[in-house]
Amino acid sequence: MTTYGYFLSSEEFTPAELLSQARAAEQAGFEALAISDHFHPWNNEQGQSSFVWSMIGALSQVTSLPVTTLVTCPSVRMHPAINAQAAATAAVLTEGRFRFGLGTGEALNEHILGDPWPEASQRMEMLEEAVEVMRRLFTGEQTTHHGTHYTVQNARLYTLPHDPPPLYVSGFGPQAAALAGRIGDGFVTMTPDADLVGQFRRAGGGQKPVIGGLKVCWGNDRAQALKTAHRLWPNEQLPGELPQILPTPSHFEQASRLVTEEMVADAVVCGDDKDAHLRAVGEFAEAGFDEVFVNQIGPDQQGFFDFYRTDILPQL
Repeated sequence: MTTYGYFLSSEEFTPAELLSQARAAEQAGFEALAISDHFHPWNNEQGQSSFVWSMIGALSQVTSLPVTTLVTCPSVRMHPAINAQAAATAAVLTEGRFRFGLGTGEALNEHILGDPWPEASQRMEMLEEAVEVMRRLFTGEQTTHHGTHYTVQNARLYTLPHDPPPLYVSGFGPQAAALAGRIGDGFVTMTPDADLVGQFRRAGGGQKPVIGGLKVCWGNDRAQALKTAHRLWPNEQLPGELPQILPTPSHFEQASRLVTEEMVADAVVCGDDKDAHLRAVGEFAEAGFDEVFVNQIGPDQQGFFDFYRTDILPQL
């Protein structure tokens, strides 16, 4: 059975707002939380970008829901050994309810230390080696690793959960889905694509969880909700590899000038049409997803939570 969670957008909301949303999500009946891991927002209009590991520590104190990063790049901005320590501590604080979503990252967040931005094939190699390093550290044994991309010298994690956090690997194409099937404990993708789910399962994913998510903009005035979605998240409609290679929020703003309100209207459920929300969320269950995370765009969070508590979640 598919479970439904709430997606906390670190790019759009302050830390205090994210904590308030986490409490409201649990009260509304959502069963899990996801949180984005960014250094920059996608554009300046979004305006926030808190440190995800601080947020997970705070979330562990205000909610009993499981928490998943969607997603962290463990291979460029922070060394895999440091990510492993952060994930292990998060799992301890949440009493085993932390799941580590991983991906190959975006230049937007990962170029900030001046490192070159590798091609996609190399980033996938780096992710695979990072997963190997983290799994070894999660054993609690002293670890030395001299690999193609990473070196670890006499490292050992002392603060460890009873079980290592599951590593869910993100992907948006068949090669990434196959990699997730081979090295991941689950698969993350943000479109209800049954073919990708099948690719993951055939590549070794079997019955491991598949996680997805979508944005909506609930509001009583659909036209105003559409304007809000277009103002804050036009980047969601940028095609191809642009989201992986553009380096700054200003570059995303330039590219997003090509995104019209009509394009957003075709892709994002806006307004308070119950059937439209049910269809959009339900497409993930029909495609074989095990978990779906919904993110509300804009300031009217309580209205969204009231709507989903009374009209959407009971039917799902």
